[in-house]
Order: sequence, then C-alpha cells, then structure tokens
Amino acid sequence: MRSLDPAAMSIADLQFCLQHGIAPRPICFVSTINKEGQINLSPFSFFNLFSTNPPVCIFSPARRVRDNTTKHSLENVLEVPEAVINIVSYSMVQQTSLSSTEYPKGVNEFEKAGFTMESADLVRPPRVLESPMQLECKITEIKPLGTGPGAGNLVFAEIIRIHLREEVLNDQGQIDQAKIDLVARLGANWYLRVTPENLFEVEKPLRTMGIGVDQLPKSAQLSEILTGNDLGRLGNMQQLPTQKQLAELKFLPEIIAIFNAGLNDVQCYKALHLYAQKCIQENKLEKALAVLWLRPPK
Repeated sequence: MRSLDPAAMSIADLQFCLQHGIAPRPICFVSTINKEGQINLSPFSFFNLFSTNPPVCIFSPARRVRDNTTKHSLENVLEVPEAVINIVSYSMVQQTSLSSTEYPKGVNEFEKAGFTMESADLVRPPRVLESPMQLECKITEIKPLGTGPGAGNLVFAEIIRIHLREEVLNDQGQIDQAKIDLVARLGANWYLRVTPENLFEVEKPLRTMGIGVDQLPKSAQLSEILTGNDLGRLGNMQQLPTQKQLAELKFLPEIIAIFNAGLNDVQCYKALHLYAQKCIQENKLEKALAVLWLRPPK
C-alpha cells in the first residue's frame, strides 16, 4: 500500500491522482449569463446531486492551476445567480469537450460547440436543447474553498424546473436508465459511456435488515473463492437457512458428488464455495446461503 501526503505533492500530480481515482464523475453542462447578457456554457465533472428536498445540485468552478484566475461561469453566477444544468449524454460528448475551450469572455460557447439555445421558463440563461435533462436553477450560495490555484468554489444550485426529452422516458414517463445514454468523466482524456451492457442492479436494504456478513460461517468469511460482492449479497439476506433447507441440500446430486469425491476438509469447502458462487451468479441466493452452512462429511 502506497501512502501519499497531499501537502507534499505538486498540484498537477495531486489532480492527476484524484481525478483518476475518484471516478466516474457525472458531467454537467452549465449555462450562465452576466449582467450584460453575455452567455457562457461550460462543462463540469466536479458536480453532483446533494439533496432532494430541497432539490439541490452543486458544481464547482475551480480556480485555474496555471495562473490562479477564475472561470467565466463563476463570475457570471456571482453577477446573476441563476443557471441551467444540462446533463450530458454520449451523443453530445465531443461537442461538450469542445465547449471547454477557454474562449475569451463574451464568446458564446453554444455557437462554438454547435448547440441549440432554448429559452428557459424561470431563469435567464438558456437551456441546451440537445441535452436529455435540463435543470433550471437558482443559485442559493457560493462557497469558496480556497484562494490558491486549483481551489474549488461550491455553487449551490436549487432546481426549480426540470425538462426531459421524451426519447429517454419509459412508458410510465420516468427516465429509462438504459435510454438516457449518460457519460462520465475519468482522469486525463478518459470518459465512460453508460450502456445497457454495463448496467447492473444492486438491491438496497431499505425496508429490511440483512443478517450481515458477520453472521456467515467463518469458512465463508475467509473463503478464497467467494468475493466481497458475493458475501455482500448473502449478507443482505433476511434470515439464516432453516434445518429443513440444510437437510434437503444433502440430497442434491451436486452436493452428493462433492461429499463422495474423497476430498479433504479444505478441498471440500472450496468445492462447496464454488457451488455456492454458481448459485449466486444464477440469483439462487437462498440455496447459496444454505450451502455455506454445510460441513465436510466425517
């Protein structure tokens, strides 16, 4: 394990380390406007959702590392505390990257990147029509995190109007996670596309209390076969296996074959854990959990 002292690192090395390790990060595309009516459009991966009631996002225009200057987005929200947060999908990622170019103040990145300006309902900055989700926001607070190069400025944006493109919705009018085709930011030039093939679900123990990994047999907790994800799924089960379940397992052909294979205890546990893992992969969690309570025959 390598340990690093952030205070002893250069800003560039620290940024490289953090942006590669703290990822993927969602990308937002913030449109702002100044008192003169000049529009700015800039992408941010230092961004996320932080509250539902009230609905609040935060994005952070950091001070430039090379010369410690501030970005036009920050200067604009200090003058006009309104913004539109536009979520970025794969179909617009190259244009989004183009808009991150540091054009002079007064240059409209909508035009440079080829995006369509759409009037907002409740705020002055325009929306990005191509974005699958557009959030009209009022800025409630701006919190500087420092005054040196690379220092962030937390912009608290309360959502007051949501716009969704019809093509990303399901039959119930809700966002379909597979259709919205989001992208995320990694380190350096790396991005990630959220495709249906790499989506997976993890059950949340919101209304039930899982038994916990600590209640699994020690042989399972220390298994060389079962992964942390395997143990986490089993620890989310609501109850331990019953004696009836254990008795029925011993008559399964797969278990009989393991017990009759002439294995020593270590080999037998490995075989049982491999079978339990197969059951987990097939989503037969009750069976997998019960298998872990079996003991090698004497």
